[in-house]
Amino acid sequence: MISWNAAPVPDLVGTRSGVSLFDTARQDTVRFEPGGQRSLYVCGITPYDATHLGHAATYVAFDLLNRTWRDAGATVAYVQNVTDVDDPLLERATATGVPWQELAAHQIALFREDMEALNVLPPDHYIGAVEAIDWIVPAVEALVARGLAYPVPGAGSEPDGDIYFSLDAVARLDEGDDARWFLGQVSHLEAQTMLALSAERGGDPTRPHKRNALDPLLWRTAREGEPSWSGASLGDGRPGWHIECAVIARRFLPAPFTVQGGGSDLVFPHHEMSASHAWAAGGTPLAQHYAHAGMVGYDGGKMSKSRGNLVLVSTLRRSGVDPAAIRLAILAHHYRSDWSWTDDALERATTRLAAWRAAAACAGESDAAVVVQGVRDHLGADLDAPSALAAVDTWAEGAAARGGTGTHTRAVADALDALLGVRL
Repeated sequence: MISWNAAPVPDLVGTRSGVSLFDTARQDTVRFEPGGQRSLYVCGITPYDATHLGHAATYVAFDLLNRTWRDAGATVAYVQNVTDVDDPLLERATATGVPWQELAAHQIALFREDMEALNVLPPDHYIGAVEAIDWIVPAVEALVARGLAYPVPGAGSEPDGDIYFSLDAVARLDEGDDARWFLGQVSHLEAQTMLALSAERGGDPTRPHKRNALDPLLWRTAREGEPSWSGASLGDGRPGWHIECAVIARRFLPAPFTVQGGGSDLVFPHHEMSASHAWAAGGTPLAQHYAHAGMVGYDGGKMSKSRGNLVLVSTLRRSGVDPAAIRLAILAHHYRSDWSWTDDALERATTRLAAWRAAAACAGESDAAVVVQGVRDHLGADLDAPSALAAVDTWAEGAAARGGTGTHTRAVADALDALLGVRL
């Protein structure tokens, strides 16, 4: 699957620093020194509705990490998936009368347009679940063969043969390794909270005949009216959500890769379960570190498709809003914080963008050095974009007070493009 286009990132001069990042699993900040090899996996969309601001905030957050690593001289391998076959997509296709393949293709194309407009650097590999099925089937078969997965009898009208991952069997594995997996390693949640979240976020903890209520689905046996693929010894069906990401990440990134990223609603069950699958399959952790972006609300609740309270990037763009202003409105909030989108937030971002453009139009090389150092310092401290924006504001206010007699270079514009992804 193709990703999207990106303009070249300007090269900057000066002292490059590393970055500290809060690790959800460790519940502590970790430090990445300049240079080296970094790898990043960010969970992608389920393409049944257009990109809303919650999506955009997550991908802008990890775009900052990508840019900060690169600015610090690191080589970055970046992978993102697309869950292009799943229950919500199929349900939306049925409700709208649009073939699910057509719906997915349209929404993926729109997502690409939104990411390109927001100046989000594209992944090196952009992989759909459908194109990964041939890799997923043998991974599930291997887990079954080792007694780490099992078929479940059908209940009511459901067919026999859905394959589930056995959390208890995996927990009993003794690899003699300090890095061994255990339930709660990523989320640090109690069992009752896990059960509630599993039911809320696509799991089926009350399904009869499961060995553990939290056991996640690996392979869903074919149902009438649903798409399915050959699963060899598993029978026809389609993959579960968590195994998809574990297999795609393992195919394209080191084991373990550097950072698993996504929204905070993915901590459990998705990232917890993907980590369990990867460890069971290979005896090594899925990722070294886990980082999560906060939730974006609107009109009194979390912004989500199920609630119907969406602010869509494409709608804002069609109304004439500058994508750079949308990105600035997102960057005004720390990536780990929960916040709410408002018209006032967009108005402030638009005003800020105009002030920056006016100041940059008459800026020189010395101005760029000030801006670069300030932004680098703040992004290096757990991607503190709000403080980075405030530092640019201070510079822009000073430039306006001086009346602007610079050398009219692109130095400041290049700095803000490279570090913050904001095109002036």
